[in-house]
Parts: sequence; C-alpha cells; structure tokens
Amino acid sequence: MNISYNWLKQFVPINWEASRTAELLTDLGLEVEGIEPFESVKGGLKGVVVGHVLECIQHPNADKLKLATVGIGAAEPLKIVCGAPNIAVGQKVPVATIGTRLYTSEGEAWTIKKGKIRGEESHGMICAEDELGLGESHEGIMVLDDDLAPGTPCSELFNIETDEVFEIGLTPNRADAMSHFGVARDLKAGLLQRKIHAQLHTPSVSNFATENRSLKIDVEVEQNALAPRYCGVTISNLIVQPSPYWLQNRLKAIGLKPINNVVDATNYVLHELGQPLHAFDADRIHGKKIIVRNVPAGTRFMTLDGEERKLHEEDLMICDAEKPMCIAGIFGGINTGVTENTKAIFLESAYFDPVSIRKTAKRHGLNTDASFRFERGVDINNVEYALKRAALLIRDLTGGHISSDIVDLYPKRKDDYQVFLTFEKINNLIGQEIPKDTIKSILASLDIQVKNVTESGLGLIIPFYRIDVQREVDVIEEILRVYGYNNIETKEKLHASVAVTSKFENYRLENIIGDLLVSQGYFETLSNSLTNPEYQELLDPERAGVPVRIMNPLSTELSVMRQSLLSSLLESARHNANRKKQNLKLFEFGASYRQEGASFREQKQLGILVTGNRKEESWVAGQQKSDFFYFKAIVEQVLLRLGISDFQSAPADNPLFSEGLGAMHGKVPLVEFGVLQKNIGKKFDLKSEVLYAEFNWAGLVQQASDSKMIFREVPKYPEVRRDFALLIDQQVTFRQIHDLAFKTERKLLKKVNLFDVYTGKNLPENKKSYAVSFLLQDLKKTLTDAQIDKVMKRLQLQFQTELGAELR
Repeated sequence: MNISYNWLKQFVPINWEASRTAELLTDLGLEVEGIEPFESVKGGLKGVVVGHVLECIQHPNADKLKLATVGIGAAEPLKIVCGAPNIAVGQKVPVATIGTRLYTSEGEAWTIKKGKIRGEESHGMICAEDELGLGESHEGIMVLDDDLAPGTPCSELFNIETDEVFEIGLTPNRADAMSHFGVARDLKAGLLQRKIHAQLHTPSVSNFATENRSLKIDVEVEQNALAPRYCGVTISNLIVQPSPYWLQNRLKAIGLKPINNVVDATNYVLHELGQPLHAFDADRIHGKKIIVRNVPAGTRFMTLDGEERKLHEEDLMICDAEKPMCIAGIFGGINTGVTENTKAIFLESAYFDPVSIRKTAKRHGLNTDASFRFERGVDINNVEYALKRAALLIRDLTGGHISSDIVDLYPKRKDDYQVFLTFEKINNLIGQEIPKDTIKSILASLDIQVKNVTESGLGLIIPFYRIDVQREVDVIEEILRVYGYNNIETKEKLHASVAVTSKFENYRLENIIGDLLVSQGYFETLSNSLTNPEYQELLDPERAGVPVRIMNPLSTELSVMRQSLLSSLLESARHNANRKKQNLKLFEFGASYRQEGASFREQKQLGILVTGNRKEESWVAGQQKSDFFYFKAIVEQVLLRLGISDFQSAPADNPLFSEGLGAMHGKVPLVEFGVLQKNIGKKFDLKSEVLYAEFNWAGLVQQASDSKMIFREVPKYPEVRRDFALLIDQQVTFRQIHDLAFKTERKLLKKVNLFDVYTGKNLPENKKSYAVSFLLQDLKKTLTDAQIDKVMKRLQLQFQTELGAELR
C-alpha cells in the first residue's frame, strides 16, 4: 500500500524527515518496506532552462528542419537543430541542455547528447510540452512568456511538486489502516506516546447542503444482510473534465492514473478515508431507481474492462429498474460509468458484507481497490461522512449542484465491541508493568473509550472499525505496539530448559529419508492439499473413501481435499514435462484426507513418483529406463534406512497399478508401489511409464521406533559363494527361492541374490532360468569343501522337491 507523505502531513502536521516517520510507523506495526521519491514532473526539469531564439534559418540539408541560434544566458549561444513548425525568432522556449535526462510517457529515461543532424551540429533540444512531461501536446515547441530571462531554470517556472511515498506492507488484519486517514490515526497515537504534540485534522463537511431536489433516485435494498448500510446522493449540472494538477499529483504519487474529475474524486476519497465509492451516470439509471439485489445465475454482465462475465446467484448487484449496473463493492458496469458526456451522477457509499465481497471477487478473478477494502471490512460509521466529503469535492471540481437529500438505509445499527481489560493480564502477557495512566492515554489515542474503571481493570468500548480488536489479548497487543516493543526491558537472566526429544521424532525421520532420496537424485515437492474432484476417478472408491469437500472453495478445481499424494505428484510431473523435463524423480511428505461418517480422518503419507530414464543422457553410459525393479530397490532402501527389514511382500491388490507389490509388517501396511495404469499417465500428458509408491508414514514411524539396531563383530573368516542355474516354472518367484533357501539353511547361509533371468529360446514351454548366488559363512571357523557341498546338495534337493526346479 502506497502512502504519500505530503498527504499524510495534511492529517498530522509534522516536520520530521520521512525516514524518521517511517521508523515510527514500523514500530507501530505498519511496516514501511521502502521510501520512493516522487516528482510531479519526472526528473524535475533539471537541466532545462529558458532559451531566447536569436536566429532561425532553414537547415541546408533538410526541408523540414530549422537551424536555430539560442541564447541561454551563457557567454556563447547554442546551435540547435529543430523540426518544430512553430519556431520563430524572438521566442522564449524551454531548452534541454547537453546531459539533461528526459523521460518518455512510459517513464523510460534518455539523455540529451551533442550530435549531428543531417550534417549540422546540435547542442541541445528545444522541447515540446509532452517531452517535458508538462502536457500531452506535440504539435510544436512550447513557447514561454516573453519577459523571462534566458538561462532561468524551468523548474522555477512550473509548480513541480515533490513528495516521498511510503510502501507499507499492510497485514490483512489492519483494515483500519487502509487509507491515509487510518495511517494518520496510528501516527498520532505514536507521537503522543513519545510526548510529541500531535493533532489529527479531518476534512470538514459542515458546509454540505442540498442545493435543490431536482433529481431524486429511490433506493431499495433487498439483501440487508449483504448490504447493512447503503447511502447515496445525486449531483447534477456537472462538467466532466480533467482534474486540477493538485489532485492529479496526489493520485500519481500513490501510483494511480488520473481519469477525470469525478472518478478522480472518488479515488481520492477512497485513499484518503478508506471508504470506496462509485459514481453512476444518473441519465442511464432506468426508472430512476436503485435496487441492491441478487440476480439469476447465468445472467451476463459486461464490466468496465469490456469483459462479459456470467454472474452467480450469490453475487450482490447494484441494479436499476431493468438491469444490473455494478458488481457491488467490486467493479462497475460499462454502460453506467461516468464519461465526458455525463451531466448528472448518483454517488454511492455503502458497507457490504466482507465474506460476500470476497467470494464474488474470487469467483470472477477480480481484485480492485474497492474489493480489497470491502473484503477486510470498512468503517460502517464512516459511510455517510465519506459520501459528504466526496459530494462536496465533486461539486467543487465540476461546478455541479447537490440535487437530492442523502438516502441512508441503515436498518440495523452495528454495535461497537465491548471488552473488559484486566491489569494483571496486561502485566503477565507483556512481562513488565506499564503505568495505568499510560495505558489509559494509549487507549484514548486509539479511540478506545474507557467505559468504567475498577481496581482490577477497565471496561472498554472498541470502535466498530477495529474489527481486529475484539478480545482482551487484542487490546493488550494494541497497547504494546503503541507503547513500543523496544521499550520493553530485556531481563539480564534468561531461564530455559533443554528439550529432550526422541531420535524417532517425525521431523527427524523425514529429514533422514529426504536426505536419502535427494542423494539418489530425487527432488522434494510441496503442493496444495486442495485438489480437483475429477482426480477422484483415479482412485479406488473403496480404498479412498468419501472425499472432504470445501464449503467455500476458491474454484471448482480446488474444491476437495486430496485423498492421496498421487494427484499432487502427477500435477508436478506434468508441469515439469510441459517444460521439457521428461526424466523425473519426485517425492513429497504430506497428508491425505477422507470423511468417515460424521468424522474426518487425516493421514500422513510419503509419495514417490518416477518416470523417464534413471539418469540424464551421457556418453559414459547408455540410457536406462526407470523400471519396476529399479523402483523396488528404492522402496526397499527407504524401509531398510528406517531399520525395517523383516517385512512381508505380496502382490498389491490396487487398481492403480498394472503390476505392483505391497509390504506389511505383521498387520501394519507399510507401502504399496508399482507401475501405474497407462491411462493415468496419459491423463496427465506423461508419455513414459510412471512408477508410484505410497508409504503409510505413521506405520513407518511406529515400526522404526520399535526396531532395534544390532551390532556384530566383523567376521574373521571368509565367506564362500556358490551359484545355481535353476530351470523353474514361470509362476515361481525369487521370493519363494529366497525364503526356501533360508528355511533350509539357517546357520551358514548369509545372502541369496538373483543376478540373471533368462526366458529366451532353448527352454521348455512355460519355463524360465534364474541364476542365483548363495553366500555361505561360518563365524567361528573356515568352511571346508565338504561342508559347502553338503549345504548346496540340501538346497538343490529342497528346490527340486518344493519348487520343481532343475539344475541347468
């Protein structure tokens, strides 16, 4: 939010430097993020002086150029090439000397340099008004008064206003500070606390009066809950024209573009008092009646930006007797706005329900100065005052007449908030005793009335515009920010306790697994828990359960809570794939949500998604696709890193996967992973095979904390490897071979590994060949050949008997 220092000083006269005022505002909670200088004429006309045209002849090499000799009060006159048709001897003109920086209408700077134009030297530039930023005309050079002395700086001739603009990072709760008046209130309170005399000056509306009653417009509010207060007045016989320079400069300083005197006046009051207003062309209000109501869903309405919008049945509209004219509190319509032909207006000032405004603004993707304020809550007691202020300003700027009484529909008055503040609570929260008189003076400076005083505390009345101050702790925060956080003493002795935490704390395990995956080339994602309801089609309804729906979604695409991390990771994969990143390794820690009857369930998960090649293209090694077995190894690494080794695997009964496995520890499910169905990847425009794993993070944490780490002495005796080439049926799995081997030999067998699979020619039908290695070791002595052969024969016999395996 931009605040003009000159404008601010109209409310609180102060002669401080801007940096000092900015420091005070920051201490008060209105953080000044920067201070920008402003000049009503960019560059301040530095280097531009009055020149006297002494001679003007035809350029020898150009029909449309003149060669002028111009005196600027220096010893030697300047030779300047000029193309203006109106240049003549004897004129006093503005001359930009060499080195002067001028600015385009877009604000881009360019420097006047010595140069040659069609063979003739030019030592400056005779300027038109648009080149100096003094107007829009470019028909010819600017001709000045004859009595001006050559060499006089042009900055002395024109009323160039300089200002300093505060960029305030306004927090959402400070609706009361969304204007120069609101900031001035805080500034006054801060100055008074620092024993500096300060008085808040407000614009007077005492001379507001109805001049005639020639233009009456009736007002009807059908939705009082959405428009608790609605005021309006008409102004006729006005002339719409550009605003005076003082008003234009005020708006330009805070980044607004002047439009005309009526619209500029409403914008001025908006930023002055924080109350949005809207002016309707009264001649375009059919039936001379304003109706505040909802319209049927699907009604089409064209806003001031020329875009046609389809209205929602909950959108509050300002209508005349026939049609909608304005989206209440957000954006006006193109057919009833003020134009240069407008002769009379209906001026609106209202208080609209913040929730309703926010919903409508989000539905239509609009964010205006008006909606910004209405969403946060304006001062309902300021509505009529702001209307009078704007009406008087428009009357004075346009020469119009106030031609109706004020219509003020305020059926149910809003009460101020009441809070009882205890002195004990103040001292406990702040940690330091503040004198009671200081507390009372701070409250008075904040417009908080002390209703009654007791030994224990104060009964307070909080003004309605302080919507963020409704509890005792809120009042204490107000006292503290005005008193000054820097004035709270820091005790010399601090007491602290050392927190004892388990190594199995959730965040520790997340960091361990995150580091593991990152070391393998994976990237962590962080995504929104809100998702598109269409993605529920990807999940098995029996597994996913009932989705949790948002009551007031920002959009249809974000209307349910995700039931799995799958959709979030697929969206991230699509985002990257659309930017030519095809080889992806992603993971995310997050929660999934579901509704179970009348209750809701939140479950922490770890999701891992892989697609494309294992590594980027390189001359060292060829490309290798990320396949199921590579992914299975990653999943097992996660389990083993958490100390979970005694898990049971089984095929995953999950329609998400074309092939997949699940791992459990007893009855606790740990993970399901596999290759996603092709139609799922296709839905997200992913061309390569997609592998996905979803871990039950709560189950992993539980098993990790239950696991025990066992240390063994490094073996002194060597291990021995023996290999089998086994001819087995197609349905036999390596897991069966692995488990049967350890069941047969528990003492000496240390490891079983599958290092080759063959399913090609020269094998019987429905057969495959597994090459399996066995590592044998005795921790107490060196194995003999006889012992080794005995173990291998027993393994061969078991494989033959139990699995029907043959040695090749």
